[in-house]
Amino acid sequence: MPFSHGAACPPSRPATHRSTATMGETPEPSPQAPLAVLSKVELRVSCKHLLDRDTLNKSDPCVLLLMQSQGQWMEVDRSEIIKSNLNPVFAKIFTVDYYFEEVQKLRFEVYDSHGHAGVGTHDDDFLGGMECTVGQIVAQKRVTKPLFLKYGKFAGKSTITVISEEISGNNGYVELAFRAKKLDDKDLFSKSDPFLEIYRIDDDRSEQLVYRTEVVKNNLSPIWEPFKVSLNSLCSCEEKRKLRCVVWDYDSRGKHDFIGEFFTTFEEMQKAMGENKVQWDCMNPKYKIKKRNYKNSGVVVLLDLKIHRVYSFLDYIMGGCQIHFTVAIDFTASNGDPRNSCSLHYINPYQPNEYLKALVAVGEICQDYDSDKKFSALGFGARIPPKYEVSHDFAINFNPDNDECEGIQGVVESYQSCLPKIQLYGPTNVAPIISKVARVAANEERTKEASQYFILLILTDGVVTDMADTREAIVRASYLPMSIIIVGVGNADFTDMQILDGDDGILRSPKGEPVLRDIVQFVPFREFKNASPTALAKCVLAEVPKQVVEYYSYKAFPPRCPQPDTPDSNLSSPQ
Repeated sequence: MPFSHGAACPPSRPATHRSTATMGETPEPSPQAPLAVLSKVELRVSCKHLLDRDTLNKSDPCVLLLMQSQGQWMEVDRSEIIKSNLNPVFAKIFTVDYYFEEVQKLRFEVYDSHGHAGVGTHDDDFLGGMECTVGQIVAQKRVTKPLFLKYGKFAGKSTITVISEEISGNNGYVELAFRAKKLDDKDLFSKSDPFLEIYRIDDDRSEQLVYRTEVVKNNLSPIWEPFKVSLNSLCSCEEKRKLRCVVWDYDSRGKHDFIGEFFTTFEEMQKAMGENKVQWDCMNPKYKIKKRNYKNSGVVVLLDLKIHRVYSFLDYIMGGCQIHFTVAIDFTASNGDPRNSCSLHYINPYQPNEYLKALVAVGEICQDYDSDKKFSALGFGARIPPKYEVSHDFAINFNPDNDECEGIQGVVESYQSCLPKIQLYGPTNVAPIISKVARVAANEERTKEASQYFILLILTDGVVTDMADTREAIVRASYLPMSIIIVGVGNADFTDMQILDGDDGILRSPKGEPVLRDIVQFVPFREFKNASPTALAKCVLAEVPKQVVEYYSYKAFPPRCPQPDTPDSNLSSPQ
C-alpha cells in the first residue's frame, strides 16, 4: 500500500507554568481500565540512515503514527521535531490502547519537517513509512524494519525501530523527581538551559533512551517535573541493571553541550523512597583528566521515588510468554458428506465454510503471539487411515509425531487435504483432545515459569456426547496454563453446551469439584454469521488476557525477564 504525505509536525509545546521548552513528553497513565482486557502500550521510536532532503542542513525528522479504523488511516499522534539529525531517537512516547482480541494495524510515517508549515503542504518531505500490527510489536518487544517510499520503493538504507512497553493504569510504574544544583555554565551571555536524559544499558552494551526531561531555561539549579516510567522500560525488571544519566545544555540547532553524567541503578535509586534523598556528582570525564582540583560539574538529586508493582497480561507477553494455539475440528457424520454442498465441511472455492471462517478469525489473532508460527491441528470423530478406526484426537496432517502446521494457512491446507482421506463418523467426544492438550500444559507448568500458555479452539457441530468426561477434563485443565474456546458450527441446539461456559454459574465435575478458574468460552457461530470475522474473534478471545493473569497470579509466577532483543524481526515488508 503506498504511503500518503501528511502534515508538518508542530513544534513541541512549551510548559505553561514556568519557562521550559519541552524535549519530550510522557503520557499520564489512564484512569482505571479493565484489568488485562484493555491495556495501554507505550511505543518508542528511533530511526537510522534517514534520507537527507535539505540542501544546507540535515533533515529535521518527525514521526507520525497512524492507525487503521474501518479501512481508513487515521492520525493518532506525532513526535517532536529533532533538528538536523539523520539518526534521531525521539523522546515522544506514543500511547495506544491495546486489545488482545483485535488486529490493530499501525503505520509510522517519517517526514522532514519545516515546523511552520500547515497541514498537507509540500514543505514536508516524506522520508519513508512502515506498517505492522500492535500485536507484532508487543510480542517481539522490538521491531526494526526498513522504511519504504511510495509504491514499495526502499528509502535508501533508512530503518525505523519501534520498542514497546506496557502500561495499565498506575500498574508497573515508578515515579521519579529530579533536581540539580550548581551545574556548569555553558552559555556566554546567560546561564545554561539544562535537561536530563536517562539511558538503560542493555546486555549488548547498547543504550536505550528511557526518558528525556523538559528543558529548564537559564537555570544552573533546575527542578525538573516529576515523571513516570514503566519498570520494564527503566531497568528491564533487573534492579542492578546499570543506568546512565546525562545532563545537557540545550541548543536550538541540535548541538547540545555536554555538562556531565553519572551512573546508577534502580536498586540505588530506591534509597530515595520516603523522606530520603539520593544524590550523585555530575561528572565531565574530560575535566576530570585536565583539571587538577576538579570535583564535579554539579550535583543531581533524586528528590522522590514512588513504585507500584502489579503484573498484567502484557507483562507476561513482553516477558516472553508464548501463546500456543491448538485447533480441534469435529469430523462426525452429522456434519454431512463433504462432497455435498449442504455439508458443513463442503469446500466451496469461492466461499470458506463456517469451520474455516472461525479458524481463520481466531487463529489470525493468536499467530502474533507465537514466535514459531506453528499450530497444532487435531481432528475428532472420524475413521482414519490406514485401519479406519475411530479416533478422537488425530493429527489432521496424519503425522502422529508432529501435529503442528506452518501458520494458519498450513492448518487450512491440512484440513482441506485430510477431508477426502477420512470417513466422518462419531460420536462427538472432546474430552480426549482436552486431556491431550492438558498433558502438554502440565509439562509446561512443571517449569514453574510463565513461558507458555495454551489456547484450545474446539470447532463442533453439535452437543458433546461425553459431557461427564468433558466436565472432568475441564476441571483438571483449570489448574493448568490453558484456556478453551468452543465454537458451535451449524444450526444445532447448543443449549446444553452453555453448561461448559461458567458465565452463568460454576462448572463442576461429575463428583462436584468446581473449576479453579473459568477457562471456557462457548459461542454459536450462527450469531456471527452476518458479522465481520473480527467480531467473532473479539467475542471469544476477550476473556483470554484475564484468564492468563488469573492463572499466573494463582501460581505466583512473575513474568520472565525479557530476553535480549534481536536487532531485526521477521515482519513482512509492505508490498
